[in-house]
Amino acid sequence: MARVSLVKTFPNIYQQLRIVNDEVDKSALSAGLTEGFCHLLKLRISQINGCAYCVRLHTRDALQQNVSIDKIALLPAWQETEYFTEQERAALLLVEAITEIQHDHIPDDIYQKAAALWSDTQVAAIEWLAIMMNALNRLGIAGRYHVAP
Repeated sequence: MARVSLVKTFPNIYQQLRIVNDEVDKSALSAGLTEGFCHLLKLRISQINGCAYCVRLHTRDALQQNVSIDKIALLPAWQETEYFTEQERAALLLVEAITEIQHDHIPDDIYQKAAALWSDTQVAAIEWLAIMMNALNRLGIAGRYHVAP
């Protein structure tokens, strides 16, 4: 069944969302996160949410940023590998907690671990990446963005 195009129906809202997304990306880079790692975070969030469009997009973007295929392939099972640094693990835990947020909110131990390994600015950038990616995932999922070879 075809869905109403949220982007076409309210293009100004979508444009504002894109502007905010661009600002979030710039802030993450200025805080010292690498573009490749930002795409890994976005990819992990998209995997959790099941947004096929964003999974494909951020997989391609991570590859273009020379993120190893092993790291990308192992991302769903990152906790079972030694491919990710302690700092990367803390960020992945934080974005997963934000993505899977329930009535429990974000557990203090997850936040404290991230805060111990990243600067305040970097933690804020990671949180904004998660918030923005979750919004974009919901846009793609609600609109059932078509994903084909």
